Amino acid sequence: QVQLQVSGGGPVQAGDSLRLSCSASGRLLNYYTIGWFRQAPGKERIFVAAVKWGGGDTYYSPFVRDRFTISRDIAGKSVHLQMTDLKPEDTAVYSCTVAVEDKRPQLEYSYEIWGRGTQVTVSS
Repeated sequence: QVQLQVSGGGPVQAGDSLRLSCSASGRLLNYYTIGWFRQAPGKERIFVAAVKWGGGDTYYSPFVRDRFTISRDIAGKSVHLQMTDLKPEDTAVYSCTVAVEDKRPQLEYSYEIWGRGTQVTVSS
């Protein structure tokens, strides 16, 4: 059973950069997808980015494309979310998740395993 450990959140200023990391214990198979979602206060959880563990294909939400980069470290069994030019509207709890079946990466129901989220707070 895969378990996820998230790290890297915190308070930052608008325009700053921050890197989130998601470390996995257990075996990650090539067809798994690792995703990042976020939930702002009073709002639904939404898709941010995802990466296919085997081939490395990446997927982004339109509101983070060109600012966020998702990458995988196969040896370290971890996935990173590099966030640049952060905006106050990026403030949210960011969660890492794993899809163990080949489903659409942008959809929350595709994912079965969730790590504890990390708070990112961007002040103007």
